[in-house]
Amino acid sequence: MKIEAQTINDRQLAEVISESVLITTPQEALDLLADLYYQGFDGIMIYERNITPTFFDLSSGLAGEILQKFSNYKIKLAIIGEFSAYQGKSLKDFIYESNKLGNVNFVNSLEEAQIRLSRK
Repeated sequence: MKIEAQTINDRQLAEVISESVLITTPQEALDLLADLYYQGFDGIMIYERNITPTFFDLSSGLAGEILQKFSNYKIKLAIIGEFSAYQGKSLKDFIYESNKLGNVNFVNSLEEAQIRLSRK
């Protein structure tokens, strides 16, 4: 795993780069979040491929548990990927509502993640 640090609009953003799945449990998410939080990052950008597919099955409860951790630490998150493969209406509604609130963002590109997370 590699962390690419970026500063945009005085916000410290971490781009998590890995070829493997990094988050399969809430504890793994918390470990990553805590590590980056204590390094001073305001936002985290991670790719869909780095999160277990179970996350995107809302009935598993995994997404709720993980996203609550980000909310508790007040760290913005952008998940970068192609979400059209997930057909469930509840997930589409979840993505829409998350993007509207802005703390957790589901985006299609790194550039979009940077824009959303660098807003004050």
